[in-house]
Amino acid sequence: MKKSTFFTAITFVFMTLLSFSVDAQNFSGLDKSPMDAASFPASYKEPNKLVKVTYSRPQLKGRELSKLAPNGKVWRTGANEAAEITLYTDMKLGGTAVKAGTYSLFTIPGEKEWTVILSTDINVWGSYFYNKANDVARINVPTTIGKESLEAFSMAFEKADNGVSLHMGWGTLRVAVPFIK
Repeated sequence: MKKSTFFTAITFVFMTLLSFSVDAQNFSGLDKSPMDAASFPASYKEPNKLVKVTYSRPQLKGRELSKLAPNGKVWRTGANEAAEITLYTDMKLGGTAVKAGTYSLFTIPGEKEWTVILSTDINVWGSYFYNKANDVARINVPTTIGKESLEAFSMAFEKADNGVSLHMGWGTLRVAVPFIK
């Protein structure tokens, strides 16, 4: 009797462990708009970053940019969660001083210029909960046309004389946002 009780207990423990390991292997598939990040300096060998943006990269897939990021409406600046930007040092956006910290990055697209907004609202889905009262800084920047078309929304930083510029591009549209150090 003791042997059968021992084997029953071992079988129960084994089955319990097996059921936990099977559940642990249920991974979700890839997002249609994968998350990405851009930072300055861009090299991973450089330990002292000035700024980093984390965002999801929607793709055109034959759709018009104006339908995905409509003119005159607050946009999350990417897909899924609102883009988040972390300043590791105090900077200025337009004429507004912005303390080091993490902010949501919203934009309001327009034909000739985009309004770029830093907001204290973080960890928000889309722009559904955007609240103008929580804006930290805003700047209007002109749009330009690029030579090549980008299928996926993209962001990159570039060194500027007085800080860094955040470049955003999608399709042939380009926007450069100056952050002054």
